[in-house]
Amino acid sequence: MQDKVNQIWYGRSVLKWLLWPLTIVFAGVIWLRKQAFRLGLKKSQQLPVPVIVVGNITVGGSGKTPTVIYLIELLRQHGYKPGVISRGYGAKFEGCRVVHPDSRAEDVGDEPAMIAARTKVPMVVGRKRVDAAFTLLAGYDVDVIICDDGLQHYALQRDIELAILDGERLLGNGMLLPAGPLREPKLRLDDVDFVINNGGYAAKGEWQMDLEPAGLHSISANVIWAEKPDPFMKVAAMAGIGNPQRFFDTLHHLKYRVELTKAFDDHQAFKLEELTQFANELPLLMTEKDAVKCREFAKHNWWYLAVNAKLTPEFDQKLLTRLQHVVDEKKG
Repeated sequence: MQDKVNQIWYGRSVLKWLLWPLTIVFAGVIWLRKQAFRLGLKKSQQLPVPVIVVGNITVGGSGKTPTVIYLIELLRQHGYKPGVISRGYGAKFEGCRVVHPDSRAEDVGDEPAMIAARTKVPMVVGRKRVDAAFTLLAGYDVDVIICDDGLQHYALQRDIELAILDGERLLGNGMLLPAGPLREPKLRLDDVDFVINNGGYAAKGEWQMDLEPAGLHSISANVIWAEKPDPFMKVAAMAGIGNPQRFFDTLHHLKYRVELTKAFDDHQAFKLEELTQFANELPLLMTEKDAVKCREFAKHNWWYLAVNAKLTPEFDQKLLTRLQHVVDEKKG
């Protein structure tokens, strides 16, 4: 199903024109919703600390999670105490839930589980991000809130917006859902503070970001020592992210002999039997986001490839300057 959708959104399929009438309806819904917030018919909550929203205007992965991790580390380096909120996509729960480093992906969502495991940041997930934010502020000493996704969640006022673009796929066919991948019109990018191009060539007004491989890590907590796959070694690879091919291409670039590949839907849950049958006896490589869903049953030869976002010092300075301006405004 995902392959067919991608052909429509990112290929040359004429089926997009059959969906075009629904796109007009979707555009109307977007406009009415934004007008409701603009006119005060829907409430938008302001918070006492700066809010940085990291999102995109397309459906699917674009590099938001590595960007959030980058921001956490950047802010900590400059004396801030960041906390993170997220929707907790894929997890079933009521109200809000605190995310711990050892939280299960099925309980809090795969991306929150990954962020908390990597950074140990104070984090809360909730269907209503405003409630998640107040829960975070009540339970932790944080002075900046990073909202993982939520560019279209206008119930939460934001002070800084970052929109992430997949540098390879960009905006696809440029059409709104369901004919295209856009959740909002392209003009929405003119309103955000920073447009970040992940893995492509940054156009004028965009900031370049690259994801740099940071080594293989064992998934199973019970593995004391195991032979780490070396480049040129035969491996199997799987990915359940927005753009699986990018992960497979990275492994090829690192010179791994990828004998088998399997792409899963984004946020999909995994089963031991399914992955064991797929990889057979080959070492199985996956993304860090997929790995948090396999921690409880991972085999000794399963590994995840960590990646770190890399942005320019100029971006760092611009963001920090903008953040300080927001802090001064809120104090005033």
